[in-house]
Amino acid sequence: MEVNPLLGLLLIALGALSAASFYVPFSKVKNMAWEVYWLVGGFFSWIAVPIIATLITVPALFELYGTLSAKTLFWPFFFGVLYGFGGLTFGLSMRYLGLSLGYAITLGIIAVFGTLVPAIVSGKITEMVASAGGLITLAGIAVTVVGITLTGRAGIMKDKLLPDEKKKESIKEFDFKKGILVALFAGIMSACFAFGIEAGRPISEKAVSMGVNPLWRQGPVYIVILLGTFLTNVVWCLILAVKNKTLKDFIKASPLLLLKNYLFSALAGSLWYIQFFLYGMGESKMGRFSFAAWSILMALSIVFSTFWGISRHEWKGSGKKVTTVLVIGLAVLIISTFIIGIAGLF
Repeated sequence: MEVNPLLGLLLIALGALSAASFYVPFSKVKNMAWEVYWLVGGFFSWIAVPIIATLITVPALFELYGTLSAKTLFWPFFFGVLYGFGGLTFGLSMRYLGLSLGYAITLGIIAVFGTLVPAIVSGKITEMVASAGGLITLAGIAVTVVGITLTGRAGIMKDKLLPDEKKKESIKEFDFKKGILVALFAGIMSACFAFGIEAGRPISEKAVSMGVNPLWRQGPVYIVILLGTFLTNVVWCLILAVKNKTLKDFIKASPLLLLKNYLFSALAGSLWYIQFFLYGMGESKMGRFSFAAWSILMALSIVFSTFWGISRHEWKGSGKKVTTVLVIGLAVLIISTFIIGIAGLF
């Protein structure tokens, strides 16, 4: 498999931009309950777009699945179910903390758990410690953690400086304590997507052995993971919709508003999946410890989400000290991606 870290970084960066942007269209949805528009967007994230994209890139998809055992398919699906809980609460962390702080805390946890736990379980951590490329990768991950800590620190400093009225100007449902708890849970559960990718490695390897271009090898894995994610979200969102009596929101609105809500939700869901479509392409170019590309995706997602937060005035009035810490944190995150990328050459 060809190693091209620069191309890999570019593809992952584009995926991160898509990831950081996915929640923006949701903010345009009007008069529709969260559980309703989340499920509409999720249909595109977890079912429609993954299947369409994979059928285009892996024409023999069903033939591939026919060669796999139930056990091989079960574990990616199982981690997808767990990831579904992370996805549900991830959206809530954005509501309570805003794009900047919510992404920094949640993705920080996802980066650490999603990168290191699979490496420890598979035993690759020993291989990393014993090689130059592995040590550089670990150093890059450590730098990522430093960058995440700094950006998260900047968010906490901003929270202490701004009065509640100011925060609610840009984040209507701001609640720091509730947001932190939700972000912690969401981060741990969301890291299960990386576990699912690792558990689905036999699927991607089988796809390549059948002649599938390595660029598209993760598509069949994503479908299995996201079926589990879809199950979790459908059950929970329908429970909420029944409890809150919001099922009518699927159809109750003027035709124009309903069309806009569905289009914005579909766009959000599509952007969400595009991150992984591009990530799978980029990861295939990252070399021996390609799983560490997960940290790159998370780091750059924080960078781009912070830019979105700035554009939405979430950092307005934060002060020079907070801005300095934030800029340093973002710079460290960007540097960390190049460190991990360079490791692929060793």
